[in-house]
Amino acid sequence: MVKTDFLVIGSGIAGLSYALKAAERGSVAIVTKKETAESNTNYAQGGIAAVMASPDSYASHIEDTIAAGAELCDAEVVRFVIEEGPERVRELMALGADFTRRGKTLHLGREGGHSADRIVHAADATGREVERALLASVRSHPDIVTYDYHFAVELITEHHLGQHVTKLRPDICCFGAYVYDSRADRVEAFLAKSTLLATGGSGEIYLHTTNPDVATGDGVAMAYRAKARIANMEFVQFHPTSLYGPEADSFLVSEAVRGEGGRLYNMKGERFMPAYDARKELAPRDIVARAIDDQLKKHGDKHVLLDISHRPADMIRERFPYIHATCLRFGVDMAREPVPVVPAAHYQCGGVLTDHAGRTSIGGLFACGEVAYTGLHGANRLASNSMLEALVFSERATRAAIEYARAQSFRDDIPEWDASGAERPQEWVLVSHNRDELRRVMWDYVGVVRSSLRLDRAFRRTRLLYEETEGFYRRTRVSVELCELRNMIAVAYLIIRSAQMRRESRGLHYTLDYPESVEEEKRPTFM
Repeated sequence: MVKTDFLVIGSGIAGLSYALKAAERGSVAIVTKKETAESNTNYAQGGIAAVMASPDSYASHIEDTIAAGAELCDAEVVRFVIEEGPERVRELMALGADFTRRGKTLHLGREGGHSADRIVHAADATGREVERALLASVRSHPDIVTYDYHFAVELITEHHLGQHVTKLRPDICCFGAYVYDSRADRVEAFLAKSTLLATGGSGEIYLHTTNPDVATGDGVAMAYRAKARIANMEFVQFHPTSLYGPEADSFLVSEAVRGEGGRLYNMKGERFMPAYDARKELAPRDIVARAIDDQLKKHGDKHVLLDISHRPADMIRERFPYIHATCLRFGVDMAREPVPVVPAAHYQCGGVLTDHAGRTSIGGLFACGEVAYTGLHGANRLASNSMLEALVFSERATRAAIEYARAQSFRDDIPEWDASGAERPQEWVLVSHNRDELRRVMWDYVGVVRSSLRLDRAFRRTRLLYEETEGFYRRTRVSVELCELRNMIAVAYLIIRSAQMRRESRGLHYTLDYPESVEEEKRPTFM
């Protein structure tokens, strides 16, 4: 068994920020299922939304966040995240994060839904720069140990002590996690006085996503199986503009391109966003994604066009070096021609329910980042508010976790992982087939536009996949692929059931059967 004061599951901005601060009060273990740098953070292009200069104001940022969240945000959370955010950004800069400047001042960009220039960025690869700065500090810290290629299988709670615990019990506690070492092919118990879920999102459950393949909803699924409260899973953000092409399926073309003047056209050459929203291309993501989806359905096209070629070519290459170079690899010069784009699953706005300090409904279990539902995003995330949320809540969760851990001791009655009777799998085609089928079902029936009929059909299909996969899981040895599939099915179930429970259209959840927002339905969805 591995014993550590603080266990961190995940290695994005939330987990690494938390680890650095928790290490001031004890030992920290970070487990991550691939390399430490492989996370959604590393792929984030846009930036961090923060009020860093006048004439911007907290009030303006608060108003923009609540408007984008379709008034389902927790107003208190919005206030303190936005007010505490600038200091967290300055801490990143002190760690060595090198953000783009114009002279001696930060260059602040603008993205959809924002009424001011407030996006702190490192050209068009902000996440990579943030991850680099945090990892450099983590790797040099003597009290932090990172475990690459370690997959968290289950949270350790009273269930593993033979105690019957239901959701009605308020005293469920987490004592760490069972973790699969994929290189050694064994499951170990990681015991911790405090555990943080920072596992990111679940974009891989959709056929088209901007997420890396590690984003399989592991944290939400583990927490749900441990009987933690889950909220607002119906709100899945689809990024309007991912690069269209068979080999470029997961490449995101940042919203900042539209912030710098990029325009959307259909294949007839018609600029269509003015017909959908007065903010045109700078409308929030849900509006832009539905507008593109509508254009594709109306005209039978496979993509639309994003054009910024009317701006100076030197500016485009300087502002978007990564996007420009990547598009060139796929045969598109964005400085000279339009870029073909389609919507893709991008961000999970719901997640494990937390309080204002990142505490979940399970004692000793905290959650930060995309895996968590804090109340900041409501029914839709405002662009570049995600890394802001991760920074603020990792600070708050650290303080709460240190206080919790101070009163804890390691349990001496935690059993080792029971692998008796498990066979080595012979039919891996079942796992790959079920994964592919799940992703297509979610894309076809639980996508940008939904209906009761589509959701019912998705529920029936995923139920069969669940039964097949659980049977396979019970009789075979642990593997990353099989555990990921279990987690993806669990998250798909939560999204479908949450969507069925919401009898209105709000934010990212749009259904043909209830196309209007309803005041009586303006509340979170709990599972």
